[in-house]
Amino acid sequence: MAIIIVIIVAIGFLCWLLYTLAIYALPFFIAVSIATWAFHTGAGWLGAALIGLAAAGLTLGVGQVLFAAVRPLWARLLIALAFVAPAAIAGYYATHGLVQYLMPSQTWQFVFSGVGAIVVGITAFQRVLTMAPSNQGLKRT
Repeated sequence: MAIIIVIIVAIGFLCWLLYTLAIYALPFFIAVSIATWAFHTGAGWLGAALIGLAAAGLTLGVGQVLFAAVRPLWARLLIALAFVAPAAIAGYYATHGLVQYLMPSQTWQFVFSGVGAIVVGITAFQRVLTMAPSNQGLKRT
């Protein structure tokens, strides 16, 4: 009985972690890609880690600035999509990793994984909308 409770708590923690960190999927992907490139070009572990962290911070910062500065709605949606799409893909694979052990039917695995991708994508979209600074300081009088 105790193992079942531990498993349920662990799954709940992983879901909370996924929803909390969903917006950082794009910066994480870019950081890993840049850090891997830097490591293979001779930067070493420390140099690659520092370059990857800088790339992640730059990606998040540029996304926030662009989201706040760009006026057309279609352009803001494209910026949001750049952050939401990797999060939705990560949500799909994270949900699939959990449900493949819980249900034998591949059809239901696909359905639940799709629902997980949608939920994580919506969560990431909501977080992208809140990550942009308010425009109150930009009003002209």
